Amino acid sequence: MKTSGISGNEMYCLVQQGYNPGEVAVGNSVYSIGMIGSIATSFRNIIGGEVYEVTEFIQKGRELAIERLEAEVKKQGEVGITDVGTELIRHADSSNIEFLSIGSGLYRNSETPGEFEFSSSIDGTELYCNHDAGYQAKHFVFGNVAYAIGAVGGIIGSLKTMGRGEVKEFSDVLNRTRHLALERIVSEAKQFGANSVMNIETRIIPYTPGITEMVMIGTASNNPNLDPKFITDPVTSDLTSSELWSITKMGYQPLKLVMGTSVYSLGIIGSFKSAFKALLKGEISDLTTLIYEARENAIGIISSEAKSIGADDVIGTKVYMYDMGNGLLEFMAIGTAIKKVDGLKTKSEELIPQAIILDKNTFFNNAQYSAIGRGMSPV
Repeated sequence: MKTSGISGNEMYCLVQQGYNPGEVAVGNSVYSIGMIGSIATSFRNIIGGEVYEVTEFIQKGRELAIERLEAEVKKQGEVGITDVGTELIRHADSSNIEFLSIGSGLYRNSETPGEFEFSSSIDGTELYCNHDAGYQAKHFVFGNVAYAIGAVGGIIGSLKTMGRGEVKEFSDVLNRTRHLALERIVSEAKQFGANSVMNIETRIIPYTPGITEMVMIGTASNNPNLDPKFITDPVTSDLTSSELWSITKMGYQPLKLVMGTSVYSLGIIGSFKSAFKALLKGEISDLTTLIYEARENAIGIISSEAKSIGADDVIGTKVYMYDMGNGLLEFMAIGTAIKKVDGLKTKSEELIPQAIILDKNTFFNNAQYSAIGRGMSPV
């Protein structure tokens, strides 16, 4: 008997690929940043940009938790892990942070111990779609960067907020840090001999006041149908598995996850105008124009990047807006640049229904604490 985290639909899809469900596996590590790290962090927080000490601290904690997760799976004689997750949990009344990784192990259909084959950030149904599109999972990967706007950047930015428009100093810092996370997940994928990183998820996580972490998680994969040049420069994508299958069926491949960030300020004069107009009924034209301009600027950045790498289109584009306080708004655009190429095809003419059915949670916790597990996040 096995105690598995996979669903019935996942089980069906995995059996088609020669796998049976194994045990739920856990890996964790509790870290303290220590006094030396705190001093270095404070110094970086004044300067602004990446806070290397925090980036490295979080990276090592996550890596150790993932290593222990894999060790547990290998000890059980399982050959793969699906739905690997990584959480950062700050213990109450403590400076300690726990790094937690959970996944579901897999056996080959014979249920006999075998050599470890892969770990993946995606679940069993997504794994089926990716494999049918030609992308074989190799290893769970992540890239992170902890950053601070910094007091110096804040002073310069504050001067710019006197006027309406983009605050370039903030835009540059955020664009640089967001692309660092992508560079690092690609670098890790290359270590496993992958030519692609699929199903990238991007998360922005507050670490301490003034410091934020951006982390990307995904699955390093290999597709033998891709141009050999992608071994040294893997393709990246945040498309869902069913989307990946669909574009492959149409002869397209992902090229790169593209991102663009713009930080805008309405400015003191514009804020006064908007506040006055808000007392009256009707459109606040200053705010309308600003938000439109900021979104267009963020989208323009990803369009330019896609053109520079020879993409045909950018699909799955999403634009997010964050209130940074002090009258500043961040607009972040993100999407996947794609290109039509010869020689791409799916293994099946159609996906099986179980591969595209969305599973439904059946447990809900409305208490002030939250369980850690599949489909749940720590408070």
